[in-house]
Amino acid sequence: MAKVELKQPVVDEISANIKDAQSVVLVDYRGLTVEQDTNLRKQLREADIVYKVYKNTMMNFAFKGTDCESLTPYLEGPSAIAISKTDATAPARILCKFAKDAPKLEVKGGIVEGLSYDAAGIMEIAKIPSREELLSKLLGSIQSPIANFARVMNQLAEKGGAGACEAPVAAEAPAEQAAEPAAE
Repeated sequence: MAKVELKQPVVDEISANIKDAQSVVLVDYRGLTVEQDTNLRKQLREADIVYKVYKNTMMNFAFKGTDCESLTPYLEGPSAIAISKTDATAPARILCKFAKDAPKLEVKGGIVEGLSYDAAGIMEIAKIPSREELLSKLLGSIQSPIANFARVMNQLAEKGGAGACEAPVAAEAPAEQAAEPAAE
């Protein structure tokens, strides 16, 4: 069996993983301890992110003709690839957060929703909250006025309704002043 025939399934696997991917991030994992690497892989697996180490030449072949082709300059030294098909910011967020505790992990670059970013760009994308966090903030801001209205209505009901509340004195004063000029 020729070497090309042995390598083709690996290239096909990479191609299948990056096809329809929301984001792809390349990292240099040199210097991580086994415990750190295991912890990182666990975090990524829980977020439904594919994280694998491939040879750079295999990734280079798989990247040809795709959005990931712009990542080929980063394929130097040992490289691991993190791929997410569901959450565009999750790989960047998890890897950059992990890199704060493990400075040996170096983010090289990545693709997020078809756009190529260097390490600094990926660090900025990592600051974007997850989709669930954004939706919960949106829901909270939508619910806030409704909750305030319900609270005011409840206080009115406890006082005996709107008729039991006194009208503001300031509102009566302009009405009296308006009546005086008409009497002259």
